[in-house]
Amino acid sequence: MVYDQSKNMNSDSSFMQAMIYQIRALDPYGTMDNLSTDEMFEPFIIEKSKRKKIPVVGNMDHQTKSRIFVFYNTIASMIEKETEVMVSVIMDLSDEGFGRVLVYCGRLIVLNRTFRDAHRFGFDSLEKLINEGNKLVQSGKDAVKQFEEVARA
Repeated sequence: MVYDQSKNMNSDSSFMQAMIYQIRALDPYGTMDNLSTDEMFEPFIIEKSKRKKIPVVGNMDHQTKSRIFVFYNTIASMIEKETEVMVSVIMDLSDEGFGRVLVYCGRLIVLNRTFRDAHRFGFDSLEKLINEGNKLVQSGKDAVKQFEEVARA
């Protein structure tokens, strides 16, 4: 299923561009070089009815972990770019889909997301993915602005 980004979101979305950069950064062999933007984002778009059908027993696949890392690393890179404070991501997910993702700078945790069913990570639409990403970036920027001394420590 191909998603027409012109219907969902402006292709110049800074979040989309940052996410494409992260996807390509994790593709050392260039397997995604010939994919369109829509094809790159396709694994992130999982309708709610399909997500419910994904079993949460058994080991989580590497591709799902990579998608989670790409999403949160994109958020971190955008916060870093816009605040000029070094931001990092720590991801600790068990094979069973339990764990957490921390986005932090200095001694400040700007995002703490807990997972209980990471197997089902995905978004209903490209628009929802971008909106959620932008919301988390803004929240992180606000936290850095509010606690700048801690963020730069």
